[in-house]
Amino acid sequence: MKIGILGCAGRMGRMLIAEVLATEGCELSGGVEPGGPAVGQDLGALTGGDDLGIKVTTDSKALFEASDAVIDFTIAAATKMNASLAGETSTAYVLGTTGLGDSERAAIAKAAKTAAVVQAPNMSVGVNVLLALTEKLAATLGTDYDIEIVEMHHRHKVDAPSGTALGLGEAAAKGREVKLNDVARRTRDGQTGARPKGEIGFATLRGGDVVGDHSVIFAADGERIELTHKASSRGIFARGAVRAAMWTKGKAPGLYHMRDVLDLD
Repeated sequence: MKIGILGCAGRMGRMLIAEVLATEGCELSGGVEPGGPAVGQDLGALTGGDDLGIKVTTDSKALFEASDAVIDFTIAAATKMNASLAGETSTAYVLGTTGLGDSERAAIAKAAKTAAVVQAPNMSVGVNVLLALTEKLAATLGTDYDIEIVEMHHRHKVDAPSGTALGLGEAAAKGREVKLNDVARRTRDGQTGARPKGEIGFATLRGGDVVGDHSVIFAADGERIELTHKASSRGIFARGAVRAAMWTKGKAPGLYHMRDVLDLD
């Protein structure tokens, strides 16, 4: 399966290149950067390996045309253009970018009419198991249990709460059959008053080089249940993304999630 990488020179992009090259049944079709010193370099050299005879380019459309699937871990501002190219070329599109707004989501939904799109706030297999467990527990325990979501990432992360934390909030809200926006509390400061029943709270921590820690706390009178996932390597995201890309082979156009890839339903 021919897999292309957007943002191939970044830290995540290089991991994706290495993962594609190491995965049986995969072929690296190319890599794109918007500009910078990496353009023109050999993709193999980006990962410290032998030359592959494939150069980094700036031509995203050509990458989609040459690929069976394209993986995107770039920035939210590029999502509309990339999703549009996926829809135009009917190329499978695996999107792990976070911080998306309504316009990006609309572009993704449009692309999914003509291409298989796998979009998830976190491509880790373990995190997606955590999402499924969060939904199940929220449905089982009900509003007698307060839900708090705590996440910590490295000091350079630009969005908060993390896309994964928001995904966990969505899973909890789905389990309770409510809309997250109606019950979410993202910050607390000063005299906030008593915690409303049914609220889903978020706490965001930033510091050091933490890859990603997420906990979902269900707290009731007399007991507390905590679900936690800690990532020590970004390699888990690359493995999940390549697994998702391979899963799209033969799939009909549509918007899919890692739960579909992992058959968690």
